[in-house]
Amino acid sequence: MPSKVSCLYLLTVVCWASALWYLSVSRPSTSYVGQLTMPIRKTPKGNKNSTFSNIRTRSLNPHDFGYLINEAKKCEAEPPFLVILISTTHKEFDARQAIRETWGDESTFPEVRVVTLFLLGRSTDHVLNQMVEQESQIFHDIVVEDFIDSYHNLTLKTLMGMRWVATFCSKAQYVLKTDSDIFVNMENLIYNLLKPTTKPRRRYFTGYVINGGPIRDMRSKWYMPRDLYPESKYPPFCSGTGYVFSADVAELIYKTSLHTRLLHLEDVYVGVCLRKLGIHPFQNSGFNHWKMAYSLCRYRRVVTVHQISPEEMHRIWNDMTSKKHLKC
Repeated sequence: MPSKVSCLYLLTVVCWASALWYLSVSRPSTSYVGQLTMPIRKTPKGNKNSTFSNIRTRSLNPHDFGYLINEAKKCEAEPPFLVILISTTHKEFDARQAIRETWGDESTFPEVRVVTLFLLGRSTDHVLNQMVEQESQIFHDIVVEDFIDSYHNLTLKTLMGMRWVATFCSKAQYVLKTDSDIFVNMENLIYNLLKPTTKPRRRYFTGYVINGGPIRDMRSKWYMPRDLYPESKYPPFCSGTGYVFSADVAELIYKTSLHTRLLHLEDVYVGVCLRKLGIHPFQNSGFNHWKMAYSLCRYRRVVTVHQISPEEMHRIWNDMTSKKHLKC
């Protein structure tokens, strides 16, 4: 009888092969769709916001999306020191796998418990949904809510992560929210910034802080209509490429969002919620929201770097872990 490990390996190979085949053609054939027989798991219906039942006023944004895939028991055994929430899309399997094999590996620091989760909405493509379901059954690190996965719904994806932490992992100490094209220097993040041996902070939020205002040019990716946000300045906000906060802030932001008009710019919206809460984000130069040319000594000083491909992620990780003995 084959071992559990060999079965998982076989499933991984099949999933990879299916993903590569599917992404290489314009549309899948009917016969291929028929081969994917695993149904989407749905969380039993009930009070989706039971943790927040003390909110009695009518919600502006009820966020009543059900979980299509959930890992509700991820934090049951032991509260983690750090929860990593990674915003991703269905076709980014290579990026997810690169993160699992590098900085997102939960077993890298045995003395510190880390939980890694990938956040998705629902694709309009049935085959992509089933492929993510198969991936979830192998790795158990994916959470999906029942809203359409799109750029304009990135705010919903972040709020989904906040809700998940508040509901299923409220005893965690810290949370990192980031994207699937980010390299994270975990050693710097854990030991130099968060410091597991020190008293956990509360109402804490840090990253690359931006002080700016809305762009009114309709051609811009970051266009903000005046009727949606009439003010001339945004509150200070952290770039959505990566920010860290104490876990108590997850519930505070989620609750605040229920009564705060949604904005499609996720990082700006989180800043609006923080302003309502009276929480001021701290500037940290280690968080970079741009791409940096790799050098060992340079990357040792950072926390995050943007626009890193899966191939680069492996190369950077292997170089940094194999040269720890070298001094800068």
